[in-house]
Amino acid sequence: MKLGILGGTSLAKTLGSKYLDAGLSVVFGVCSDFDTEANEWKALNRLHHRICPFESAIIQSEIILICSENEHLTEICAALKNVDLDDKIIVDCTNASYKQKLANTNTTQIIKAAPKAATFKAFNNLGIDYPNSDVLGIIKETYFCGDHEQERLRLKRLIELIGFRAIDVGRMVNAPLLEAFYHLSKEICWNKKENSCYHFKLISV
Repeated sequence: MKLGILGGTSLAKTLGSKYLDAGLSVVFGVCSDFDTEANEWKALNRLHHRICPFESAIIQSEIILICSENEHLTEICAALKNVDLDDKIIVDCTNASYKQKLANTNTTQIIKAAPKAATFKAFNNLGIDYPNSDVLGIIKETYFCGDHEQERLRLKRLIELIGFRAIDVGRMVNAPLLEAFYHLSKEICWNKKENSCYHFKLISV
């Protein structure tokens, strides 16, 4: 199984490194003007030779994690439209810009671009600056949702492979709720006027 991770973010690099350490084959898709000479990415590319354009990464991969900045989502969706996505799984790890009305605009855009793929939402609670948002390494869980029952177990195992607890929150209609958690954590940080990051933990009673 080959994993494609799209985006030149810290989240993309961190998840990719974790999956490489777990023994998976990983390819990173980045935008055309991405600086592959940046120290951490240069080392990653030298060791694994795995940085390529978005479309190439999508073609090579069975499971695709979208971990990009929002500004690159249009380019990613254009690449998704250009390739055959049958039997591929797409995981949206992004968060759209906050709006008072709950809406998963990034996820909707991705689904429209890749109607034949099994699309899920996961890892977005980490944020694209992860692990800088969790310097103590205390986040041990991520929530996921999607409408494709046969691929749910594969995604759950993929999440658990790198040490996260995979919490299934149901169908894709719940994707806006996952983004709401992310934006609420940012609002807490802003209102407290602290440099600290705040995260949520699920507790069963």
